[in-house]
Amino acid sequence: MWSLSAAAAAAALALMGGSITLPVHGATVRGDETFAGTATARSGGTGTIALSSSHGLRCRGTFAYAIGRGGTGTFRCSNGQGGPFAFVSTGTHGKGSGTVGRRKFRFTFG
Repeated sequence: MWSLSAAAAAAALALMGGSITLPVHGATVRGDETFAGTATARSGGTGTIALSSSHGLRCRGTFAYAIGRGGTGTFRCSNGQGGPFAFVSTGTHGKGSGTVGRRKFRFTFG
């Protein structure tokens, strides 16, 4: 995730000891379920994600930024399903994909 703007934002967060919360929107690749929620990135390069689905699922997870502009994470939903996800960021916006059980999904944030 560490593009120039992301690095500047992370440096500012580190100085303030804070975090930034961004909206997240997504859907399964088949389009039969949508997700909305927030992702909160902390100054240390880690964060949390909380999503609700159009089918009533509530999902929570964690993520970490890797070298470059991307990161990875995992989450678990209220029905026991979950899975990994990966994302690419331009600082305060980005996109990613992952799996919920055996279903693939895509999302955007910012």
